[in-house]
Amino acid sequence: MDWWMWVLAGIGLLVVELVTPGGLFALFFGVGALVVAPAAAAGLGRVGQWLLFTAVSLALLATLRRRLQDRLSRRPGGAVDSLVGEEVVLIGDVPAGGEGPAELRGVPWRARAVGGDALRAGQRCRVERVEGVLLWVRAA
Repeated sequence: MDWWMWVLAGIGLLVVELVTPGGLFALFFGVGALVVAPAAAAGLGRVGQWLLFTAVSLALLATLRRRLQDRLSRRPGGAVDSLVGEEVVLIGDVPAGGEGPAELRGVPWRARAVGGDALRAGQRCRVERVEGVLLWVRAA
């Protein structure tokens, strides 16, 4: 194959990776093809081109795929459990046994008092536990 065929194959494989959902396979073969293109232009024979393509693609696949998947699957902001111990400000009153609005990190939440006591608006509280979008809070 001529060098330009490797470039076209590499770009084509990168496009395939972009339009298919999250397998992260075609990416490494696309990069492998782009790595072979200059070697083909320098005169590497066809057998050498295919061996280089295979070696580079499989080496990238084996070493980088898991790391990339882990990095791409991480959620920004960390786990919800990391909210335990954080300080919230009550936006409105929280009646005894009821719920009220609270703000944590600039985001509105629903809050319920852990001890069953009424809490007032503007009061600062600590998060004791999280259930979905409900924060169980205790007066700080």
